[in-house]
Amino acid sequence: MISKTLDSFATEPKTGFHPTIVVDSHEAASASGIVKKLVEKGVTVTTKHLEKGDYVISDRCAIERKTVRDFAYTLTRRHLFDQILTLKNRYETTILVLEGYLPMIYKFTRVNPMAIWGAMFSLAKNGIPLIHTSNQKETVDFLVIAGKQEQFVSKRIPTLHTVKNKQTLVDSQLYLIASLPNIGHEKAVAVLQTYNTPIDALSNLETWSKRVHGIGPLITQKVSKILNTPFAKDQNLQTRPSETHSASSLGKKEKT
Repeated sequence: MISKTLDSFATEPKTGFHPTIVVDSHEAASASGIVKKLVEKGVTVTTKHLEKGDYVISDRCAIERKTVRDFAYTLTRRHLFDQILTLKNRYETTILVLEGYLPMIYKFTRVNPMAIWGAMFSLAKNGIPLIHTSNQKETVDFLVIAGKQEQFVSKRIPTLHTVKNKQTLVDSQLYLIASLPNIGHEKAVAVLQTYNTPIDALSNLETWSKRVHGIGPLITQKVSKILNTPFAKDQNLQTRPSETHSASSLGKKEKT
């Protein structure tokens, strides 16, 4: 039960404590104004390549920041849920900061506003809270107080959680189904929960629209086309050369 007053959440530590926040290098470059304002407020900013997420404020809390425009655009590319759910798998508390003028969603011509509200509800339902800020100043204020609560009050320190080197069987099953057109992580979970195994799911593709919530006939038609169209072996396809990855080049995330 929360019995604290509102003032207790905003009280400055008497020691003049300033938090340390790890900022993704890509985010630091694209949102330099936020980094500058954090430093001006006494925050120690450490810039590193983060495989997922934009800000890490403790060993259990990571934050992804999206502008309202970026949020809507990401939904059209189906990257958002993969990014945020992967982040949640690594950090106990994963927060999405949605920055900007929210009514702007009604001005987008390619995105149904109801789909955006639905995406917000889906994130909340999966235990990912959304914090809405109007601008970078409000985002900075939130990051600062969140960092102070985690590091000064809860005695947590920023810790980076890396990608698991070994993919589990469940990961592989989800990846297989999620890679099909218009499926993604969330629908892949629903498909596998309905049919139990990938082979049963694919064998019963024609029933997806009847048994799996959120999947309609158009999606099953696209999946069917991928699975049933003969391979175009006369396209002069070339095998890709082997690639060597360094630690800094793995898992680069797409920012929109």
